[in-house]
Amino acid sequence: MAMSGGKDDGSPMMEMNTTPLIDVMLVLLIMFIITIPVATHAVNIDLPAPTPPTNVPPPKHDKNKVSITAANEITWNNQVVDTGGLLYQLQQTLKITPEPELQFQPDPQAPYDTTAKVLNIIKGSGVTAFGFVGNEQFAGFGKAANAPPAGK
Repeated sequence: MAMSGGKDDGSPMMEMNTTPLIDVMLVLLIMFIITIPVATHAVNIDLPAPTPPTNVPPPKHDKNKVSITAANEITWNNQVVDTGGLLYQLQQTLKITPEPELQFQPDPQAPYDTTAKVLNIIKGSGVTAFGFVGNEQFAGFGKAANAPPAGK
């Protein structure tokens, strides 16, 4: 970048200094960009009201069991349900006083993705009386077959 300090004969420089002008223009450009409202686009859709499933019995008043089979099926008290049916049953249990215990037991070979989805549905439903059952079936996972027992 070349700078001019005037002419060799000592006469003053007659060119306009544009550096402050460029600085002011950049500040104004940044302020203009910041103050522009964010463009949002929303499409409002009226969704139909969910209908209760007809193939699932009503929830029990003491405890209910949610299982995930190795075949990637979600069961509610040994009846196969889909995720919508599971959410409906969970909402129905919240209407019972006191809230029945919800037991969750995934099969050791159940897909992790389905297990995570079911746990998110349970968490989102607001169920508070929740517990895992059957964890003893996972006791041998992660250990070597011929490893000595721990502590010996």
